Amino acid sequence: MSAGAIQLVIVTPERQLLSQSVSEVTLPGADGELGVLPGHAPLITELGIGELRYKEAGGAASEPIAVIRGFTEVLPDRVTVLAETAERPEEIDIERAKKALERAEKRIAAGPGTQDIDWDRATASLQRALVRIKVAEYAPRKRSVAVPGH
Repeated sequence: MSAGAIQLVIVTPERQLLSQSVSEVTLPGADGELGVLPGHAPLITELGIGELRYKEAGGAASEPIAVIRGFTEVLPDRVTVLAETAERPEEIDIERAKKALERAEKRIAAGPGTQDIDWDRATASLQRALVRIKVAEYAPRKRSVAVPGH
């Protein structure tokens, strides 16, 4: 690995999503974004809900990855992400995410007087749906174009 690179490893309970040499990583921390460059001081931090972005060692920016909670270990030459959920744009079912967003918005809009709402759970559902929709927008769209006369 070159001096200007770090190894990024993203793991969920089901699989290893990524293991790649990168030049920088931006993570959704529990209290805001965290940027990591090679040589970063060691730390362990909680992940929030958001987009994980990185630049490949050659300098090209990657598509974002939707990350839902977990932990990250940062070492000077390695970033290990242990996420509850991590999804690439093409893996996200955007229709399902939109329906989840609608349900979360309705629960929150109804207010506390009309039902027992776990506000933390409702806002987490809203955040998850929003980040999935945003990340899914990066996926290449499959277009079926009708050819006239065929």
